Amino acid sequence: MPKLCESAVEEMAIEELESLGFTYISGVDLAPDAMNPERNSYGDVLLIRRLQRALHKLNPSIPDDALQSAVRKLSRIATSNLLADNETFHRMLVDGVPVEYRKGSDIKGDSVRIVDFDCPLNNEFLVVNQYTVVQNNNNKRPDVLLFVNGIPLVIFELKNPADENATCHKAYEQLQAYKLAIPGLFTYNEICIISDGLEAKAGSLTAPYSRFSTWKTKDGIKEAAKFDNELSTLIHGLCNPATLIDYIQNFVTYEKTQTEDKVTHIVKVETVKKIAAYHQYYAVNKALAQTIRARGYSNTPPATIQEDPSSYGLPSASDQPKGDRKAGVIWHTQGSGKSLSMVFYTGKIVRTLNNPTIVVITDRNDLDDQLFDTFAGNSQLLRQPPTQANSCEELKTLLKVASGGIVFTTIQKFIPDNNESVYELLSDRDNIVVIADEAHRTQYGFNAKLRDIKENGEVVGQRIAYGFAKYIRDALPNATFIGFTGTPVEKQDANTPAVFGNYIDIYDIAQAVEDKVTVRIYYESRLAKVNLTEEGKRLIEQFDEELDEVGEADEATKAKMKWAKLEAIVGNEDRIRILANDIVTHFEERQKVFEGKALIVAMSRRIAVEIYDAIIKLRPEWHSDDLDKGSIKVVMTSSSSDGAAIQKHHTTKAQRKALALRLKDENDPLKIVIVRDMWLTGFDAPCLNTMYIDKPMKDHNLMQAIARVNRVFKDKPGGLIVDYIGIATNLKKALGFYAESGGKGVPAETHQKAVEIMLEKLEVVRDILYGFDYSAFFSSAVKDKLSLILQAEDFILGLDDGKNRFIREVSLLGQAYALAKPDPATFKNAEEIAFFQAVKARLTKFETGGNGKGESYDSVIRNIVNSAISSDQVVDIFGAAGLEKPELSILSEEFLKEIEGMKYKNVAIELLKKLLSDEIKIRSKHNLAKSKTLMEMLDGAIKRYQNNLLTTAEIIEELIRIAREINAADKRGQDMGLSEDELAFYDALETNDSAVKVLGDDQLRAIAREIADKVRKNATIDFAIKETARARIMVIVRRILNKYGYPPDKQPAAIELVMKQAENLADVWSSQ
Repeated sequence: MPKLCESAVEEMAIEELESLGFTYISGVDLAPDAMNPERNSYGDVLLIRRLQRALHKLNPSIPDDALQSAVRKLSRIATSNLLADNETFHRMLVDGVPVEYRKGSDIKGDSVRIVDFDCPLNNEFLVVNQYTVVQNNNNKRPDVLLFVNGIPLVIFELKNPADENATCHKAYEQLQAYKLAIPGLFTYNEICIISDGLEAKAGSLTAPYSRFSTWKTKDGIKEAAKFDNELSTLIHGLCNPATLIDYIQNFVTYEKTQTEDKVTHIVKVETVKKIAAYHQYYAVNKALAQTIRARGYSNTPPATIQEDPSSYGLPSASDQPKGDRKAGVIWHTQGSGKSLSMVFYTGKIVRTLNNPTIVVITDRNDLDDQLFDTFAGNSQLLRQPPTQANSCEELKTLLKVASGGIVFTTIQKFIPDNNESVYELLSDRDNIVVIADEAHRTQYGFNAKLRDIKENGEVVGQRIAYGFAKYIRDALPNATFIGFTGTPVEKQDANTPAVFGNYIDIYDIAQAVEDKVTVRIYYESRLAKVNLTEEGKRLIEQFDEELDEVGEADEATKAKMKWAKLEAIVGNEDRIRILANDIVTHFEERQKVFEGKALIVAMSRRIAVEIYDAIIKLRPEWHSDDLDKGSIKVVMTSSSSDGAAIQKHHTTKAQRKALALRLKDENDPLKIVIVRDMWLTGFDAPCLNTMYIDKPMKDHNLMQAIARVNRVFKDKPGGLIVDYIGIATNLKKALGFYAESGGKGVPAETHQKAVEIMLEKLEVVRDILYGFDYSAFFSSAVKDKLSLILQAEDFILGLDDGKNRFIREVSLLGQAYALAKPDPATFKNAEEIAFFQAVKARLTKFETGGNGKGESYDSVIRNIVNSAISSDQVVDIFGAAGLEKPELSILSEEFLKEIEGMKYKNVAIELLKKLLSDEIKIRSKHNLAKSKTLMEMLDGAIKRYQNNLLTTAEIIEELIRIAREINAADKRGQDMGLSEDELAFYDALETNDSAVKVLGDDQLRAIAREIADKVRKNATIDFAIKETARARIMVIVRRILNKYGYPPDKQPAAIELVMKQAENLADVWSSQ
């Protein structure tokens, strides 16, 4: 039966890759000292000969000296900036290596192709393990590498699925260490893959762990079942040659953002490498296929789809007729990377359709700016910088070109001049693709309507008017239209698919939360805290009925009178004062359990400013006139007619960008921003976790706004929407529309649900401690509190699987507590939860290593724990446990005697087990044989105790005996006249074996001394992997053993152990 370990996972991955067409070669067979080496040194990363063969094959018309020049350029990418080197290589990989050569009497410029992107199978695909790289005196051996044409484009870091500490997060940390130790390997990296055999995730060179994501389908058609192996799914889905080549060419980007240093005001450009998640990859390829169909072409690429609309009971774009100019709609929930999907789609459509004109349409200036910045930051992938049309005339000029260009504009620029019912023709070309972001909001209206014509406030006639859907098609009659939306809201006269076509791909809230792409959103009503008058409530109901953001400019005035009256009620001075006080209290309570940032959504600019004034009256230290300072800001525009109080908060486009960067920076003191309309759509600040709503909203606007708090960030358990105006009814309606459109998952859970979960978990934890009285904890002095924590620990350790159950349930309780705060139930139970957390913290200190997942949620309640056991005096934890603090050695005889006399025996066992395990591991580097013996003693003793073969008193006695054995082992070398290294080789000689003992102790010590001397002189930095060095030392060891008459039948085992010990010591020696 094959053993479940890291090497078994590695073998499985290699077999899966071989089944996809990869050729397997061991890195040892490619090494400089192999029989047929392909590397000159261990510092070489590229397989040069394979690269040269590929370049000759792919570039038959380019002279050999130019191809050699390309190889040199590729192999000499080396600056001090790894990311810049990686980007330089990627550009060469995708666009070719620029070279010059003489052709006749002319100098010709050309590009050398590295990879055949048109015919993936025309490339060479290798899977290699045991590929050692030595750089800067660092010797590293990644688990698995995928080479394409001799270049290592993909790295796998694998962990043991049977080891509780060998997690995906540990694999991620290993990759970060490799980046520092052997950066030359990562110059050529396109994709990083981590797995523990069960979980598997892919991410980019710069991605934090939270941005590594799973791949959910092998073929892009059927999603993997719940119990399908994730690593196998990822390998088949992402690493099959055709997908891998397409992915590298079209779904890797280096996003640029400009930031200004707050002190020096120097503007610098920061780069982040981003790669597509699985839902983005398949959706973009499907969108490309439907765009080609809609244009009337027959060479439609094969349809790959992440989630077929038919599974939602919805029609698919693939059922539409060819040439209908409606590519369809991509519905990807907010927060799932829709803007980046649009970038990937644009990049691929530009490459595929031979330089079309792309028109990106939004319905708000701030959204236009945000999306434009995203596209501008990814210009390299788009092969051109985008252009923003700042006026109707500029838009007309930009569109009257023969081809090319990526043009951004707002839909309002398509309003006809002089009340006309037809928009002028801008271009009748068919190589134009119109991308509408949030397509459902303003793209409605093909049918004619009569509108009043007014002069001086009086109706003087009527005109025929249409919606924007008709006007934009007047301007661009042969363009192909595609919509991207996060919240499709269907109504009788406003149906997104009717304008753009059917759905291309769907990625809804349920999928996003399951994939950990977004977090859950919770809803809390605070209406009872800030009451509206009955007239205010009635006005809101009327206003909701009449508020209808349609595409005609004059329809925006429809509800102005009622709005003005409602604004006066909502902005009442006493109400604003109460509102501000409640927001400050609520926000500060949330900050105690989970630090994050907040948006306050106000009904008007006047109210926004008055909320600001009321808050800084309560917290004057939050205010600053300096844009770069202060904890609270208002983000809005204003005009001269608004008055000085409002104008003071006017922000320019550049200032809003600077404030956005401040809010996105978790370490910046800016914690709260007040807005009216800005930043409610398309704004992405992951550390934002709370939104206070004091403005009537409905339908898609409401759905878009609440999604600002659903971004994944560290251990953020969820986002919270706090309602002061009464949006619950509208939220239910919006969710109804969402469900009618086929959406799965609940966009917003009630806050009460979080409270219920917290109370449920609280009961579970109480049940675990049933029979243990901890009531005295809440009124005790600090020293007594600490003693009670130890008593609770002792009680839990005496339960069947008590430790694991308690840690797991308290962690879940912590998550629920963070979401439920500041409900009164959290205040009522805060001290008890703090006690549970303190006990959990004590238990986890005995772990031999963290689980690496960062999911303990300790940050959520650390302040509560601190307040529960806070003290002005310094408390000695050893003293609280009834122990004298050890002066020198943790395993001193005095300390061991104190542990033996501890009152809480289960705690003593856990403490000894942890200490001994750590001490043995520390010694394993220097003395493998003895450490192995000691660890076997420890494991054996613990197993006998767990199987009830030893009593509590007996196991403590046994563990203390092992501790004394460790102390004695440390002194043996000195007693025997051997150095630490010599003793390690002495123990490797199996000196307890009767056949060996006959040699005598003096003879064995002489063998150990000679082996230590010879090995140290011959061990090199790459000794562990260099076969020639290993072979030389094996010969030396064998000669020494023969020289002293070591029994021949015992030599193989002794040599094997000596070689392992030599590998360990070689690492120690090289670091000295």
